[in-house]
Amino acid sequence: MKSFANKVAAITGAASGMGRELALELAAKGCALSLSDVNTKGLEETAKMAKAKGVKVTTAKLDVASREAVYAWAEQTAKDHGGVNLIFNNAGVALNAPLDAISQKDFEWIVDINFWGVVYGSQAFLPYLKASGDGHIINTSSLFGLIGTPGTGAYSATKFAVRGYTESLRIELDMMNCGVSATCVHPGGIRTEINRSARIAEGTEKLFGVSGEKARDKFDKLLNLTSANKAARIILRAVEKNSRRVVVGPDAKFMDILVRLLGSAYQPLIAANTKRMLR
Repeated sequence: MKSFANKVAAITGAASGMGRELALELAAKGCALSLSDVNTKGLEETAKMAKAKGVKVTTAKLDVASREAVYAWAEQTAKDHGGVNLIFNNAGVALNAPLDAISQKDFEWIVDINFWGVVYGSQAFLPYLKASGDGHIINTSSLFGLIGTPGTGAYSATKFAVRGYTESLRIELDMMNCGVSATCVHPGGIRTEINRSARIAEGTEKLFGVSGEKARDKFDKLLNLTSANKAARIILRAVEKNSRRVVVGPDAKFMDILVRLLGSAYQPLIAANTKRMLR
């Protein structure tokens, strides 16, 4: 996809953060938008800013954990815009919870949004992307889809799953030669609300030796290396280049290299560094 002009992009999690910045960058390039989020106030703010750039924008309140709702949104998007070229499966949530203490309810909550939301979005939009003849699926994994860290096991599980799903999907699309491609995104610490709004489960204090809120504040200082706007611009350049994956931010790039060099030997380093940081 060499140009976004006169294309149509659908974006989940568009009320803030990377979703909002992706919308604004695409609008500036002449791309029409179908935006969704559970946060209707933030969603309408994004839509207002995007419309000011002179493109058509539609919105929908959407829970990506609902397969029926995602499919209905995809159908409505194609109807409203006459087709779809891009789907950014960007919506996600975070959970701080030791794996020996996480509740089944919390585990299902994060899997439903972070993994099934990506699967539903990819499946629902794929027929429309094929029909366009020039389509692209962009699925957001994470730095935590490259490494595992203490207290983020459930989150990492969803992001590793997104990575595996998207890499396999890209290979299948290549084999089908159907005019659709896919890119997996691995952001590091992006200045968004996802960490500050993360759920904190019981047992976190026992694992870290400090309260869950204090641990979150410590980690939040590390997770602010790259602005959401810069991340959006990096992602869009990767789509233009048809990259199979894009690692966003210096922290994500460093950890990607570390894991490649050390393999599983990175794990004790993570444990030691986490203890040092919390002290």
